[in-house]
Amino acid sequence: MIHLKPPRGFNPSIEVVSCFVEHKGDILLLLRQDCKPQPNTWCIPAGKVDSGESRDNAIIREVREETRINLEAKFPDFFRNVYVRYPEFDFVYSIYHLRISGERPEVIINPLEHKRYKWVTPRDSLRMNLIPDEDECIKLFYGI
Repeated sequence: MIHLKPPRGFNPSIEVVSCFVEHKGDILLLLRQDCKPQPNTWCIPAGKVDSGESRDNAIIREVREETRINLEAKFPDFFRNVYVRYPEFDFVYSIYHLRISGERPEVIINPLEHKRYKWVTPRDSLRMNLIPDEDECIKLFYGI
C-alpha cells in the first residue's frame, strides 16, 4: 500500500526509482519476466537505487538497462516520493517523469527482466494487470 507520508513505524530497507516515460500521451509499460517478483505484470521502468548511488543516477541507469533509452540528454523531472508498505518490507518509491517529443524512441527491452513493452494511455493502463500499487501511482501522477 502506498502512502503520501511515511506511515508510523516506517522502516525502508530499499529505495526504488521509477519513470513515466511519455510520448504523445502514451506511457511506456514493461511486462515483467516469469522469473521476476510479481511475474507477468506490467510496470513502468523502475529499479533499486544501488548503495552510494544518487536517485538521479539510478533512474538514468535503470531506464537505460531496461529499455536502452538514454535519458542523459533529456533528464526526467522528479515528481515526488511515495512510501510503500508491503507485509515483508517498507521502501521509498521515487517517481520521475519524462515527456519525449519528436519521434517515439526505440525500445530494446532487457530479456532478463521483461518480456514485452507497450505504449498505452494512462487511463488504458488502469485496465491492465499492473504490478501492485502501480495503478495508484498512475492515478496520483495523472490525476485520474
